[in-house]
Amino acid sequence: MEREIELAALDLRYESYRMKNPAVEARLLAAIAERGIEEPLQGVDRAPLSILLNGFKRYRCAVKLGMGLAPYASLGAEEAGAILNLLRVSNDHSLSILEQTAFLDQLRKLEQSSVAELAEQLSRSKSWVSMRLGLLAEMSPRVREKIFSGAFRLYPYMYTLRQFMRMNGSTSRRSRSSSWP
Repeated sequence: MEREIELAALDLRYESYRMKNPAVEARLLAAIAERGIEEPLQGVDRAPLSILLNGFKRYRCAVKLGMGLAPYASLGAEEAGAILNLLRVSNDHSLSILEQTAFLDQLRKLEQSSVAELAEQLSRSKSWVSMRLGLLAEMSPRVREKIFSGAFRLYPYMYTLRQFMRMNGSTSRRSRSSSWP
């Protein structure tokens, strides 16, 4: 059920799980200034703050425009269940592969679930879950920060740099202390 929510009543703990794209956000800002927020923010209903899971670009645009309220839809009252719902509906490409990965990793921590259990809950294959969790495990915190901030694109990392990092043994002391992420 959709309702209005005060932007100040949102917990932004998952903002770092979502990738930033300044160009997309600039276009969205213009659209919201003209027509308002058309698609509701989505999150977990918790007291005293609801946890925002989806709609961070819309949230940032609303703040820039001085809006106090935004449309909001709950994905559930329980954090793990809401994350599962977000991942289930993300098949329409609303989440990138890395965003799916970050939420899968959090879900695994919240529920202490195995790869097989996560795959079953999401109606996905074990290899789908495993590949995503492996991607995050291979990524250094600095690389993750650069990609999520929009400073470096995900797909060039996945299809070019990641292959070289794996060949050179990304866990070696030399690769961790290199000048690039």
